[in-house]
Amino acid sequence: MASDEGGLWLVAGLGNPGPGYAGNRHNVGFMVADLLAERMGGGFKRAARAQAQVVEGRIGPPGPGSRRVVLAKPLSYMNLSGGPVTALRDFYKVPTERIVAVHDELDIDYGTLRLKLGGGDNGHNGLKSMTKAMGPEYHRVRFGIGRPPGRMQVADFVLKDFSSGERKELDYFVDRAADAVECLIMEGLERAQGTYNS
Repeated sequence: MASDEGGLWLVAGLGNPGPGYAGNRHNVGFMVADLLAERMGGGFKRAARAQAQVVEGRIGPPGPGSRRVVLAKPLSYMNLSGGPVTALRDFYKVPTERIVAVHDELDIDYGTLRLKLGGGDNGHNGLKSMTKAMGPEYHRVRFGIGRPPGRMQVADFVLKDFSSGERKELDYFVDRAADAVECLIMEGLERAQGTYNS
């Protein structure tokens, strides 16, 4: 079933603010949000009511079939993402089931996508913070980054930039994740899962 045409969606790309984190695996949610903003023809601006940067616009074909979307990048650091996202939810009056979190996922191979509604946080601090603030019933677009090699600690792995080998395919995978977000909002979760859950 396609999503409600009249309703506003809130898409939160999760990451850490600042140039030092920009290329980190943990910041792939920001990368996807940046690409979606580019597609919408908008630039991120500081939100008045929340610790976040936002872009308001539409996705989909021009005309009545397009959907209203607010893209957000929380500026609170990953483990406090819930506060800014909840503030934006309340300000824009978006139901929790029309919120999409785009985030890195350790337990999925690099570049693989998984879309779902609700569920656990799987140890992800950004999701943990969001779920604590608003409950688990929001959509997730999970971008696989794989497990750390050898004995590398998870915290070190997610806060490192993608490897040179990974970067060769990164633009393609980020593009695909942005497509998945658009499909989820335009055509519903089931269609998006069928197309992008690989």
